[in-house]
Amino acid sequence: MGSVFFDAFIQTKTMGETMKKSLLLLTALAVAGMSSTSAQAATHYVSGFGGVSWMQNMDASDTYISDPGSGDHTANYDLGTGFTVTGAIGCDYGSYRLEAEVGYQTNDFKSAIDYTDGVADNYPSDAIGTLSASYPMRGDVSALTLMGNGYYDVDLGSKVELYVTAGVGVAQVSFHDVNDTGSWTAGSGELSGTYIFGANNDPGFNAHETTLAWQVGAGIAAPIADNVKLDLRYRYFATTDFTVADMGEEMPSPNNTISRNTNLSSHSVLLGLRVDF
Repeated sequence: MGSVFFDAFIQTKTMGETMKKSLLLLTALAVAGMSSTSAQAATHYVSGFGGVSWMQNMDASDTYISDPGSGDHTANYDLGTGFTVTGAIGCDYGSYRLEAEVGYQTNDFKSAIDYTDGVADNYPSDAIGTLSASYPMRGDVSALTLMGNGYYDVDLGSKVELYVTAGVGVAQVSFHDVNDTGSWTAGSGELSGTYIFGANNDPGFNAHETTLAWQVGAGIAAPIADNVKLDLRYRYFATTDFTVADMGEEMPSPNNTISRNTNLSSHSVLLGLRVDF
């Protein structure tokens, strides 16, 4: 028991130190960007974007299992289409830009497939094998992000710009009211059949985890008024791996909670405005 608390303390301390270092890095980037260099003065700007996001399937694997007789689990979560919004303040040095960005994206859970190796005494027989189960889900996952971004702009003429971008930062990933809906259908063989979930009550599973994140993208911007550009971009966003405590329940034992390692990644198409000041 002592080692569990010690491990939890170390993990919490490490995550806190990582987030502090990332926030300090982003703050330094923003301060540096807002300052004019001796070689070239910067044009400051603010921007806002909104658009559609397609979150890729989440693969999750167990870190521990409270009942060792239930086997080793992995899961694949199918997520629906969602939306992304961002806001940023930055500096334009001509061919390159630096900015600090706050963003938010959310996507719904649609369904999941669980895979269990080494199934034993938790199921209707004592057979040892692999069990797969698919079932619908509800709830959503969101990411609140703080990113430092860099851009390289190519002038196409008439103040139209083509650009590429990359950024790093931190993300708070949140799971809201995540739950399975009804029953799941097992794979073939002696363990096949339909199983009813033992615990499927609202509000469902909720959790918040902080992790590092990065993004890359490309876009095109064109002026529509003095100091205002219409900006269309593509973005790929991803987090590093993180652990979610008690993510889901092993069935049919409703109190058999598990923790899982996973990550988020998404594709987004965003439209917005960039205003110089």
